[in-house]
Amino acid sequence: MASARACYTVAMVRIAIVGDIHGHWSPEDVDQLDHLAYDAVVVVGDLAGLRFAPTLGVARGLAQLTTRTIVVPGNHDATHPAQLLAEVTGAPRLGDPLATAQARRLDTLKTALGPCELGAYSLHRIGEITLVAARPHSMGGPTLSFAAHLHAVWGIDSLEASARRLCALVDEAPTEHLVFVGHNGPTGLGDRRDDIWGCDFRRAEGDWGDADLRAAIDHARETGRRVAAVCAGHMHRRVRGGGQRTAQRRQDGTLYVNAAEVPRVREGRRHHVALELLDGPARATDRWVAP
Repeated sequence: MASARACYTVAMVRIAIVGDIHGHWSPEDVDQLDHLAYDAVVVVGDLAGLRFAPTLGVARGLAQLTTRTIVVPGNHDATHPAQLLAEVTGAPRLGDPLATAQARRLDTLKTALGPCELGAYSLHRIGEITLVAARPHSMGGPTLSFAAHLHAVWGIDSLEASARRLCALVDEAPTEHLVFVGHNGPTGLGDRRDDIWGCDFRRAEGDWGDADLRAAIDHARETGRRVAAVCAGHMHRRVRGGGQRTAQRRQDGTLYVNAAEVPRVREGRRHHVALELLDGPARATDRWVAP
């Protein structure tokens, strides 16, 4: 396995990472983010909640951005409440009959997003870096969420198949420098409730990252790619039962960022993470922008 370097040198790229929105989006966000002149805006999923109509409303709001925007669907995006319940209760096959409807809702979501790019098993070049968009609709943990839908739309029927798809994307990436983006982060970063993608909703705690994303990151390193950063959300920074989750971690020269500050609007200030890829290690700064 190739050794990871301490830092990565790239031409300056600035990306706004918007964590789980959960309905907190308005024209003020459009004005602020466009004014800050980022090279791109990346939304890491969960535009709203259980109802699809508010999700479409947020999507139409995102479509107003003039800045290039990539949206990674979360577990709340284009899914049905019955599917979420089936996944949470450990009976995902009960949600399989709704997979066809989920594909239709995803098409409707794409239309509402307008010029925004859907980030799902896809590559998005920004200057001298390539964004690798990971598995959509992830709920984290050791199982493949919404398996019937993933199989119907992307031909993915297992975590192993998902890992192969992501590794193939790495091989196809047109640049040496990569940034992975997903709804949920990778395994391997801690198994405590307040770790960056640790489980805070079970007494046993545990690592709730995505194993397929970890496999793709490892493959990138082994094949000589430089993974500058990995950005995701899903596991909210406010830990259930109290406390704050680790929001950033640097490991093997890669910066890992959990942008899920929920709610992302407080006292009129609106949150996003400013990711900067400069001549040195990637840097990420929490930005609370006032009106």
